[in-house]
Amino acid sequence: MRIVMAGASGFLGARLADRWRRSGHDITRLVRRPPGAGEAAWTPSQGRLDPAVLAGADAVVNLAGANIGARRWTASYRNVLRASRVDSTDTIARAIAKLPPGDRPRTLLQSSAVGWYGDTGDQEVAEEAPAGTTFLADLCRVWEAAARPAEDAGARVVLLRTAPVLDRQGSPLKPLLPLFKLGGGARIGGGRQWMAWIALADWLAAADFLLEREELAGPVNLVSAQQCTNLEFTRELARQLRRPALLTVPGPVLDLVLGELAGEAQRSQRAIPGVLRDAGFSWAYPDIQSALAAALRPQPAMTR
Repeated sequence: MRIVMAGASGFLGARLADRWRRSGHDITRLVRRPPGAGEAAWTPSQGRLDPAVLAGADAVVNLAGANIGARRWTASYRNVLRASRVDSTDTIARAIAKLPPGDRPRTLLQSSAVGWYGDTGDQEVAEEAPAGTTFLADLCRVWEAAARPAEDAGARVVLLRTAPVLDRQGSPLKPLLPLFKLGGGARIGGGRQWMAWIALADWLAAADFLLEREELAGPVNLVSAQQCTNLEFTRELARQLRRPALLTVPGPVLDLVLGELAGEAQRSQRAIPGVLRDAGFSWAYPDIQSALAAALRPQPAMTR
């Protein structure tokens, strides 16, 4: 396939592009600098993308967006988080819609997040559940809505509601590992809140699955087959690292250190993979034990 990718230099995008190149797909990366080989320029903050870049592509994949956990959520950074997602999605969707049907990509795989659901407590939520009332839920709502021009033009739009992806090189594991290795592992609050997560290998396999399955469209929860609580996650990570995890991080301390982002860490989110499960997707690492074991293994370097 010929695939155009935005966000191909990010943690997930780089690994997905590498996987697809190995599989023989032709990847064109959208970049906000002078383009090199296999690249095309765009300026999403100004809504600038030549539709000809997308013409004839089989699929477009948009994983662009500023890092949720990179900084405290000041008012200015909340605007960055929103604009980086909405501008990129709107620019791509409108460029797809401008193309004649014969040149239009059949598929748009559009990034989103399980933050759509907000705090769900102990309730399981599948893709049909409404958006929550948190900042992230509102962000996901406008983010997904920005893809509507592509859907209205007849493209198959798949909204990838991604959970935190478990890999030693990415968040949330990368910042946690030094603390746990020093015996400073800690549950958050009471630890009873449910965590949404997915193993990196399963996220990549799900992206493959959704690229190929043309009957699937709309929101899809990219989450594990089995859920776990924060306490279960903490105990299992400590066990695999052979370190104690006896501490608790109280909510007020998180609030002091992380600001509004701390609220997300303390919310309970029991998202289930309804669409993937019903479509017959098979998880390589369905439970937290196998997923953490895979995440902690050294991995081969990516090709360029």
